[in-house]
Amino acid sequence: MPSNRAVAYKGPGRVEVIETPYPDFELHDGPGVNPANIGRRVDHGVVLRTVATNICGSDQHMVRGRTTAPADLVLGHEITGEVVEKGRDVEFIQVGDLVSVPFNIACGRCRNCKEGKTGVCLNVNPDRPGSAYGYVDMGGWVGGQAEYVLVPYADWNLLKFPDRDQAMEKILDLAMLSDIFPTGFHGAVSAKVGPGSTVYIAGAGPVGLAAAAGSMLLGAAAVIVGDLNAQRLEQARSFGCETVDLTKGDPQDQIEQILGVPEVDAAVDAVGFEARGHGAHAGEAPATVLNSLMGVTAAGGALGIPGLYVTGDPGGVDEAAKVGSLSLRLGLGWAKSLSFTTGQCPVMRYNRQLMMAILHDRVHIAKAVNATPISLDDAPRGYHEFDEGAARKYVLNPNDYIKAA
Repeated sequence: MPSNRAVAYKGPGRVEVIETPYPDFELHDGPGVNPANIGRRVDHGVVLRTVATNICGSDQHMVRGRTTAPADLVLGHEITGEVVEKGRDVEFIQVGDLVSVPFNIACGRCRNCKEGKTGVCLNVNPDRPGSAYGYVDMGGWVGGQAEYVLVPYADWNLLKFPDRDQAMEKILDLAMLSDIFPTGFHGAVSAKVGPGSTVYIAGAGPVGLAAAAGSMLLGAAAVIVGDLNAQRLEQARSFGCETVDLTKGDPQDQIEQILGVPEVDAAVDAVGFEARGHGAHAGEAPATVLNSLMGVTAAGGALGIPGLYVTGDPGGVDEAAKVGSLSLRLGLGWAKSLSFTTGQCPVMRYNRQLMMAILHDRVHIAKAVNATPISLDDAPRGYHEFDEGAARKYVLNPNDYIKAA
């Protein structure tokens, strides 16, 4: 049986590469595993040899100590891999298939899955709807920043790439299908972006840049990205976005300079609960983004909110923030008849279409987010540099599939 190495959360600010068990078709006790899931059979699953597994901003929230994640939790929910073993109940996925794994774990059998709400599957997390690999309070499914990973409900969850050689030529683009590209695209779709739309996206991290690329794919006329990080704003400009420097204050005046009016048709929150205020020396102010988006979105418009908000934040700025309670200008949103869409992106709603856009050169998402492959052993460095604001999307290459690494 092969050995298995993985990236684990060791405490605030610390990740390490550890030895971890090779997956089998049963859930075992371990850090963060829900007791009700221990002993659960996964004959409907497959074992993947990991091709690419990305560092996500959502992982960073845990690594900063801003969640209740336990030490030794194996991280990683953005997974692309090759099937090396299949459970006895897997019918259509075969050993040797190259696949993308939606970060949402979904059974395909419950009411929500049948309605396409795969981000809130009712059967994979005993505590609440919705689950993900390697994430706090998500049922304890082992993460995929590892050499090998178990994926349940394989026939339902996995997106098979149609041609292996073509897929490997575009593997950095296709590696974005597990989370950030569908998530950013979902933010744009939820904000009702369409041909001729003007869009403001708060946050120039990978999800914000994916939302910008998705907005362009949807036909937006002007895509404006705001951030406090100059390097990330430069990355946004590299593929045609207008930018707003939030160290200079509220975005409204800068939006007016770009568009001639101080409002946009649609807005996306790609920041989440660790938002900072506007201005050069602003501190953390978790309601800033949502309140500013309500201000800059035209009456009757919509907000897509793929940015992560949590129910428990030990590092929150006040007691309300520690339980996910924010001071929102809901009256303004109501008065302007704004609509809001929150929650996990249902990846399966979009991933096949976005795969086809990648394979047919309609979008170059890896270039947009500056996808940068590194080795598994370099994961601690990648986490540190990403936390320092590097304008990159780090892609771990644990089994040397990616030649560029």
